Amino acid sequence: MYNPKPTQGDTSWFVHDRFGMFIHWGLYAIPARHEWVQSREEIAPDDYRQYFERFNPVDYDPGEWAAIASDAGMKYVVLTSKHHEGFCLWDSAYTDYKVTNTPYGEDLLKPFAEAFRAEGLKVGFYYSLIDWHHPEFPIDIFHPLRNHPAVETLNEERDVTKYAAYVHNQVRELLTDFDPDILWCDFSYPDRDYQGLPGKGREDWQSEDLVAMIRDIKPDIILNNRLDLPKAADIYTPEQWQPTEWVRVDGEPVVWETCQTFSGSWGYHRDEKTWKSPGQLIRMLVNTVARGGNLLMNVGPTALGTFDYRAVDALDVYEDWMARHADAIYGCTMSEFEEPQDCRLTQNGDKLYVHIFAWPFKHLYLEGLGDKVAFARFLHDGSEVSLKLSDWTSRHLQAGENTLVLELPVVKPDVVVPVIELELKS
Repeated sequence: MYNPKPTQGDTSWFVHDRFGMFIHWGLYAIPARHEWVQSREEIAPDDYRQYFERFNPVDYDPGEWAAIASDAGMKYVVLTSKHHEGFCLWDSAYTDYKVTNTPYGEDLLKPFAEAFRAEGLKVGFYYSLIDWHHPEFPIDIFHPLRNHPAVETLNEERDVTKYAAYVHNQVRELLTDFDPDILWCDFSYPDRDYQGLPGKGREDWQSEDLVAMIRDIKPDIILNNRLDLPKAADIYTPEQWQPTEWVRVDGEPVVWETCQTFSGSWGYHRDEKTWKSPGQLIRMLVNTVARGGNLLMNVGPTALGTFDYRAVDALDVYEDWMARHADAIYGCTMSEFEEPQDCRLTQNGDKLYVHIFAWPFKHLYLEGLGDKVAFARFLHDGSEVSLKLSDWTSRHLQAGENTLVLELPVVKPDVVVPVIELELKS
C-alpha cells in the first residue's frame, strides 16, 4: 500500500472517512439550467439580478439534508458558500450581494453547519475565486461580458488587487465565523487567454498571502489544490473522471479526492437527463477507494431548498449499499494484491475486500493469496464463501501456484456490487 506525501492540514480523518457530499446551491437554482448559466448564456449582471430578487428557499431544512447525507454513508460535506456568480450564502460584511438581502432574508451557512455537525459530519466550504458580479473582477474568458463591445473600456475601470482584498476578507470571515474543516477554493486558469483578455492565477488571487493567512487562522484545515500553488495543497481534486491508479504529483502519491455529479450538472438542472445508474454510482465509490482516494458526490438543491427526487433516489442507492458494505470503504485504501478480472480490491489491515463488478461463473481466482486467507464471507449477509486451496485448484482448475479460488453461487446475489471479505492470516 502507498503512503501519500505528508500534508500540513489534518487529513487523518479524511483518508479514513472516504465519502463526502458536495452541494452546489445558489441563484442558478432558479433558472435551473446549469450552474454556469450566467456565463454560458452571457447574461449581464444587471439582467441576472432578477434571480437575486426572487431567491426564497422556503423549504430549506438543513437538518433534513444532513440526515439524508448521514444515511447515505457520507462523513463530510462541502457547500458552495459563493459560486462563480458571486452570490453569498452567508451574511458577509463585505458585500450586499448576499442571501440576507433576498426575500429569504436569513443566513444559510450557520444553520447548515450546526445541522451537519449535529449529525457527526465534518463541514467544509467551497469558495469561488471567480466572481461575475464583483465590479473589480476583470472580465476574462469565462465572464458573461467577455463579448461586450466595450470590454476593454470596462476592464480599465477594474482593479484585480481590490478584488483580491475582497477574496481575502471573505475567506477570513468564513474561517473565523464558521470554523470549517475544509476550504475548497475554485479555480485558477492562468493560461486561458481570450481575445486579449488574460486568465487568472496565483498573482491575481495573491495566493501565497492567502494561504499564509489561512494557515495562521486554522493550521489544520484541509486545503485543496486550485489556488495555482501546488505545493500548498493538502488534497488534489480530479473532477468528473475516474483515476485508474493512485494520483501522483511529480511522481509522488498524494492525498486525493475526486468530485463527481449524479448527472451532468453541479447545480440543479431541471431538464438534464444523464443521471447515473445504481451500478455506476457504487462502482465509482469502490473504484475511488481502491485507488487510494475519496469520493465527493454532488447534489444540486432546488430553488425551494429541497433535494430533487432523482438525487434522493441516487442517495438511497448509497444508503442501501453502505448499510452492509461500509466496512469495505471506511478506513480502507488501495491493496498491494493483484485484482481479479472485473473486480476491485480495498484493504484495511488484515481485511481484504473483493468488490465484484461483473459476476463470474462459479469460481473467482486471486493470485498470490492461496496461503494467506483464513476465512471468506459475503458482507451483505455474512454467509461463508468456500475456499478452494492451491492443491485442489492446481489439480482441477488449472490455477497457478499459490492462487486462491473462491467458489461462488451461480446466481449473483441481489446486491448492486457484491463484496467478499477475506480475513488474512496473521
